Amino acid sequence: MAPRTLKPGQICQVWIHDTETREDRLVFETCDRLFEAPNWTLQNDALILNGDGLLWRCDPATGQLSSIPLEGLPPVNNDHVLDPNGRHIFASTNDDGQIYRVPLAGGHVVQITGKEGPKDLLNFLHGVSPNGKDLAYVGVLTDDKERFASAEICVIGSDGQNFRQLTDDGVPTDGPEYSPDGAWIYFNTEAFSGHAQIARMRPDGSDAQRLTYSKTVDWFPHMSPDGQQAVYLAYPEGTEGHPANKPVKLMLVEDRNWTEPRIAVSLFGGQGTINVNSWSPDSRRFAYVSYPMT
Repeated sequence: MAPRTLKPGQICQVWIHDTETREDRLVFETCDRLFEAPNWTLQNDALILNGDGLLWRCDPATGQLSSIPLEGLPPVNNDHVLDPNGRHIFASTNDDGQIYRVPLAGGHVVQITGKEGPKDLLNFLHGVSPNGKDLAYVGVLTDDKERFASAEICVIGSDGQNFRQLTDDGVPTDGPEYSPDGAWIYFNTEAFSGHAQIARMRPDGSDAQRLTYSKTVDWFPHMSPDGQQAVYLAYPEGTEGHPANKPVKLMLVEDRNWTEPRIAVSLFGGQGTINVNSWSPDSRRFAYVSYPMT
């Protein structure tokens, strides 16, 4: 799977939204390279994005970009999440479908998945437990024509041991992410309504609860570090999957009130916009990417 690229006449823009002022600030834009899925470092000094199969650091104040020099890492996709120690990031890769532990300062990487669990799974990371001991991801099986045949939520230790499959619904699920206290895994699923809605379950897969009841197609719930807010991606009614290049909305949940989210941002994007958690350490801002056509 080749890294995504911009269409002719398309721009990649990285933004920061302030939930208190409700203002959006453009960090940088380019028509040369497609960047995706910002993570905000714990030190508050960088956004980590993927682009052209590489990981990049972006200074949120200046927009200055630099690639992270890594040894032994296959081309990455837009599923990467920070290690709670702040010095590493876990990243999913395209060529082998595995998850790796990556030093943010650069250097050697360590493969995590592939030691336990089905050998033919493609692994798409979305969550790291608050203590850093477990990874929550989507394990995808493909058919003989390399189409996605199933997608179930799985958990594995960050040492590559103790694989567990949490769902077995036979419907598309994605985006599993731990709550800041580790008590829940938030995710999106078609199990409740036939189109993607936000839900949560316990880390052992029990007590699944539907959270959104909308006609929109809702993906990728991300909790703020203080646990009081969440943001997720809402596609138009009838959307299948989580495609790129669609009119979408970023919905903000305040005070844990999932029944009355408000529209924080309307943009042209989708895939790559906010696939992984991009909240700032102070829980006030989140980063996202738009892909407007000129």
